[in-house]
Amino acid sequence: MIFVLHCTMNEPGDSAMNEEYRERIGKVIAYIEDNSSQPLRLDELAEISHFSKYHFTRIFTAVAGMTPMAFVTRKRIERALVLLTETDLTILKIAGESGFESVSVLNVHFKRHFGCTPSSVRSSMQKHSNFPSLLSNKQAEPAAPADYNKAEGNPLLRRAWDSMVEIRHIPEVEVAYIRHIGSYLDTYSAWDKLKRWAAQQGLHPANQQFIGISLDDTEFVQESVCRYDACVTLPGGFEREVHRKEAEFKTLSGGLYAVYSYYDTVDRFVLAYDSMFSVWLPRSGYEADDRPCLEYCLNDPAQDPEGKCRVDLYVPIKQEA
Repeated sequence: MIFVLHCTMNEPGDSAMNEEYRERIGKVIAYIEDNSSQPLRLDELAEISHFSKYHFTRIFTAVAGMTPMAFVTRKRIERALVLLTETDLTILKIAGESGFESVSVLNVHFKRHFGCTPSSVRSSMQKHSNFPSLLSNKQAEPAAPADYNKAEGNPLLRRAWDSMVEIRHIPEVEVAYIRHIGSYLDTYSAWDKLKRWAAQQGLHPANQQFIGISLDDTEFVQESVCRYDACVTLPGGFEREVHRKEAEFKTLSGGLYAVYSYYDTVDRFVLAYDSMFSVWLPRSGYEADDRPCLEYCLNDPAQDPEGKCRVDLYVPIKQEA
């Protein structure tokens, strides 16, 4: 049984929650700025923020306008430019002092950012004394952070969000699943295999639920080894042991979730995540809990008249401490 509560934004806490998010991400930014030349791990940064490691990247991106590792790289490039223009260190030494593992890696990021290599900057400095200032003007500006308060004084936007997101408390559920390892864009093979197996067991959308789970953040894990589980819920008394060679089994955690209903093409589903983490969550009165999101698949896009998928995105949440 799923208990449903219509979501109402916390009137006095919206701005406070926004500032809370900014303050926590601000601590991470300060830490990166002080330690950009050192090896930095995403789980380390997530721990500093006290946000769930499952959702840290999305929250950081919502506040800072870029992913954590893109921000780290930007700070390393900025440090490299300072060392390049204000010291006589070799480019090899500058690479190490800036946090890059090699000159070739520094060259790739430096050229992507400024459109030229560190060595060409050194060469140009000998001819143009003002070259460093000209170069700094070519830096790409980061995306502006989302204006989370734009709905504060807009009752239409507030009512729209209240109608689009529900808070649900769901029980834990037993599932069978097929695991896909690789790009999240190629999960169809796992779904095809699961649906065939489920049909043989009499597990159909009319009586069971089909749930997708993305287990890895592509900022933490290379895309080629990302894990995704295509799941189907099981009826009570289902005999698992006789099917161990065909499927795997586990229990999905219950608890409190914010639910966003999505209906559009599969390639745009990432926008549902973006809307929840960059717009709704920071002003909701909740924070993301340390559980993966659940994607309740409500139709087969191949059978939809418009080729669209209908998915309820369950974002795990908890009350702000």
